[in-house]
Amino acid sequence: MEFTTYTLPNGIRAVHLPVKGSVAHLGIIINAGSKNEKTEEHGIAHLTEHMLFKGTKNRKSYHILSRIDDVGGELNAYTTKEETAIHASVLTEHYERALELIKDIVFNSVFPPKEIEKEKEVILEEINAYRDNPSELIFDEFEEIVFKNQPIGRNILGTPDTVKSFTRENILSFVGRNYSTSGMVISSVANIDSKKVISLINKYFRSIPEHAGEGPPAIQPEYQPTHTVRELDTWQNHCIIGNISYNLHDRKRTGMVILNNILGGQGLNSRLNISLREKNGLAYNIESVYNPYNETGLFSIYFGTDPGHIEKSMTIAYREMKRLRTQRLGTLQLTRAKNQIKGYVARGFESYESLMLSMGKNILVFNRIDTPEDIYKKIDAVTAGELMEIANEVLDEQKLSVLIYK
Repeated sequence: MEFTTYTLPNGIRAVHLPVKGSVAHLGIIINAGSKNEKTEEHGIAHLTEHMLFKGTKNRKSYHILSRIDDVGGELNAYTTKEETAIHASVLTEHYERALELIKDIVFNSVFPPKEIEKEKEVILEEINAYRDNPSELIFDEFEEIVFKNQPIGRNILGTPDTVKSFTRENILSFVGRNYSTSGMVISSVANIDSKKVISLINKYFRSIPEHAGEGPPAIQPEYQPTHTVRELDTWQNHCIIGNISYNLHDRKRTGMVILNNILGGQGLNSRLNISLREKNGLAYNIESVYNPYNETGLFSIYFGTDPGHIEKSMTIAYREMKRLRTQRLGTLQLTRAKNQIKGYVARGFESYESLMLSMGKNILVFNRIDTPEDIYKKIDAVTAGELMEIANEVLDEQKLSVLIYK
């Protein structure tokens, strides 16, 4: 794979991968998410992302939405704890149209006060819908418990009170502090020559003034294991068990990815899926999740089960974690685990929209792109002893926190 990287004089970075195909995927990834919010700004990163579509110096909201829809493309955006992305998928012939629109959205949005008031109502409905879904709500509450009093622990949507309080001035202040040109990456996967892409990026982004933001506050985790039970009116009991884990820059991250997948990853042969669902029929939804951030990370196990099965399910989950701490993987088990991750990596590189977003984040965080071969080497370097060491650091029962919805 021949990735082309480029940095504009204003600090905006770009990465492009030429591929065969009739659809182009492109976007801009911004190093600003909910982690960048002050306490009173809880939810403003997400509102800002919504408001980028509500009018610019050149276009009304309708014209923004129609610009891509009219040519059969898709315009979208998302906010995470550490970044915001605005991206589009269009036929290759409309690549320049999409690139110009993304530039207009990010740098010329005017955040009309009337639109802000309407969008606040939309987000309040989003919060209500989210509160009606305990299997999603429990993940956010668990992060709030683990990362107590830290911006990284707060949910992305905000609260009704904070969302209602936001004004145009609040949004402009957040953008001014956090949308720095050096913290932006234009990412692109399309059947277009790299020289042509760089020329178009210069055409639309070179004239943007350099802007240095403040960046997010440093995370100061003060983790203490806790056991919390909430009484909710739900059919199922919902349970999360977890611990802080390795950040994006930790050498043990690859091993943690493998270990997480063995325990409860997307494969139907994960240990938790086999033990809880296939052998005992105790749960339908079972997963383990590893979320690495820039300065910290989080590992968690989730399952939903009948109220009469919660204790048995937890016992089985603890047993599977203990097995990983005390029983070294055999050669065949380790090879299978590594091959499974390699397969996921290969599939990810052939999903061009996901690849485009992943490329942008990798340039943003590491200022490099690892090829599949680079990633395979890291996977192959992980040993059974390292996985056991990781298991004893992260899956130690004394270090685990628990949150249960009953």
